Amino acid sequence: MSDKNKHGIELMKEGKYEEAAKAFHSALEENPDDPVIYVNFGNLLELVGEYEKAMGFFDKAISMDETMAPAYYGGGVVFYKLEQYDDALDLFQEAIKRGLSDGDSHFMLGMSFSQLGDITRALPHFQSAAEKNSEDVEAWFQYGMTLGKLNLFEQAITALENVIELAPDHADAYYNLGVAYLYKENIQKAKEMFAKAIENQNDHLLAHNGIKKINEIQESTETND
Repeated sequence: MSDKNKHGIELMKEGKYEEAAKAFHSALEENPDDPVIYVNFGNLLELVGEYEKAMGFFDKAISMDETMAPAYYGGGVVFYKLEQYDDALDLFQEAIKRGLSDGDSHFMLGMSFSQLGDITRALPHFQSAAEKNSEDVEAWFQYGMTLGKLNLFEQAITALENVIELAPDHADAYYNLGVAYLYKENIQKAKEMFAKAIENQNDHLLAHNGIKKINEIQESTETND
């Protein structure tokens, strides 16, 4: 990797996008046949919302080396942000097929399936993402949410508890734990989880509504008794 390419990556990580663009431009002048530089420049353009230009760089990288898995991944991110989920899905699958089988690739593939309403096919990719990036809060959360949607509540609880362990203030995780416990008919535990959601986000309307419904159920039970 050229020094200018490395410098461009460092500048991009620091949020110095204009300087990074100059570094990548210089790197390409020195090494116009290096597909890696095109991928990095494409990643930069995607970050700043220049999606059409970014795709041009990813396509160029692929035309130079069709095994360039990060170029497929970068293109997938662009299509995902443009809400073209079918196209995104194709490119994330291609990235994985070409060897980029990391947590991020599986997570984005899971998100693409999820956006298309295919949660059954999303599930194994969220599971892979969570297993490969064991401290990725969002991967565990999406995995837990998807398990819940598939009525796999025991597994959903385990996954969402991992979220809480990693991010103790994750109000949505507490809320979804509450929902899972409700389905398991553990009303007291559900109420505790909804309360924890509110403790961490006072305006969590769904959690407030959950407690309200539980109170109504308990009052109705007491009246009938």
